[in-house]
This record gives sequence, C-alpha cells and structure tokens, in this order.
Amino acid sequence: MIPEGHPRRRVLGGLIAAGGALTLGAAATPAAAARSATPTAASSGSGAGAGGATGATVVLVHGVFADASGWNAVTARLLKAGHQVIAPANPLRDPAGDSAYVSSVVATLPGPVILVGHSYGGVVVTNAARGHDHVKALVYVAAFAPDEGESALQLAGRFPGSELEGALLTRPLPGGTDNDGYIDPAKFHDVFAQDLPPATTAVMAVSQRPGSLGGLSGPSGVPAWRSLPSWYVVAGADRVIPPAVQRFMAERAGSRTVEAKGASHVVMMSRPDLVVRQIEAAYRATR
Repeated sequence: MIPEGHPRRRVLGGLIAAGGALTLGAAATPAAAARSATPTAASSGSGAGAGGATGATVVLVHGVFADASGWNAVTARLLKAGHQVIAPANPLRDPAGDSAYVSSVVATLPGPVILVGHSYGGVVVTNAARGHDHVKALVYVAAFAPDEGESALQLAGRFPGSELEGALLTRPLPGGTDNDGYIDPAKFHDVFAQDLPPATTAVMAVSQRPGSLGGLSGPSGVPAWRSLPSWYVVAGADRVIPPAVQRFMAERAGSRTVEAKGASHVVMMSRPDLVVRQIEAAYRATR
C-alpha cells in the first residue's frame, strides 16, 4: 500500500480516500476494485473546480520513451482546477495488451471518463475506450490516432519529417522474440524534446521507458474516434510524429484541433496550459 502523503499518491491523482487502498491484484473482487480505485476530486481550495466530486475523471496515458511523470505539469493544473485525474503506467508492450490494461483501469472508474493519450498512448486510448459507455471523449496530444489495421510506426512515416527511425537504439528482449526500442540519449533532446532545457532532457533520456518494436508496429483495432468526439493538440515542430501526420489524423477523426506553434513532441510538458485547455474543452462539451 502507498502510504498517505507519499508523492506517488499525489501524482497518480492524490485521489484515493484517506484510509483506502488501490487493490488491483487477482485477489480483489471487481466491486472492491471499483470502490478502492474511485478517485475523489482535488480542490484548489475555492471549491470552484470544473470537475467536482461527481465530474468526469481524466485518464492520462503516456507513450513510448516516457512515463506518467511527463504529465506532471498537466496533472498539477487539472488537480488545481478541481478535476479528478489518474495517470496509469502504460505497459508499452503491444497495442492489444496495453489497451486491455488501460481498459481495466477505466472499468474501475464509476463516472464519466475522458481519455487522453500522448504519442503511442493515442493508440492505446483509441482501443481502450471501446466497450465503455462512460467514456465520453478522447483527447490526442501529439498522438497517434490510428484507423483499424494501422500501426504507430506506419503512421509516423506517412509524411516526411520524422527523425525517430535514425535515432532508435534496440536491445533484444529475453527469448529473442522481439527488441526494445530506445531513443539514443545523444539524440534525445533534438529529436524528442528540443524545446525543453538540455538539463531536463538529459534526465529524461537516461530514464526513458522503451517500447517493444513489435508493439510499435502492431496493428490497431476498430477506432473509438469513429463513435466518440475527439480533440487534438498538434505539436507544430514535432520531430517524432510530423505535424502533417498529426493534422491528417485529426482531420480524419473529426477532432477539434489546436496547434502549438514551435512545440516539440512533448507539448504537454512545454505547453501544459494549452493542453489543459483542450482537455477542459472536451469536459465542457461532454457534460
């Protein structure tokens, strides 16, 4: 159990009621898991947060070469505004398994849900939303919004401009069945996050979480954006997913789109206010 006051407890929502426990193990019953995973709204102190205790829960899903801490600036702003937030760990193994995991988290949330994905996290939310009537909207943040049968790597190369392929390093996984992909630390700043300070990206580069190459090339399923409203933040200087690809996906999905001029792939870190505005726009439109 994560003790009261521990930073992880705050970052992943600060939302578990005092004395409660988040139990997702095999021994937990579905009802117990749903009760213990129910987040409570953090407040700015004025009681004026848009979410409130009965508002939608914002689920923030990170992508490859990153972890949930990439959402910290967005999370802090959402919590201050009174929204309910959870930022689960994305396994980064394959679209089907990763989506099933996030779907299992969504299943424990009793109220309306807004799913937000960054980068490969967009593949995950596109699939994880299916089968959940309480998921009301999708928000893509410099993210893949695949159609059925498409993969992340396939989409990244749809238009020129991605520098990801030339920056990838691979390491074999046990058993020799797949390889993990990392961004070369020497190229991390310029490819992944050129609008952040080098001192920040140096830490990100050595702590990045890899994605399996099989997963990055794995096909997506029937897209939830066909039946759900969506919003999109285009990163205007993205060197991982070219802006032209992002605009193509956003238009195809019918997303309400804003563009962050000059923003790198980690637009949620460099332009958190813009990202929060899109999330709140989705919240207001689906109330």
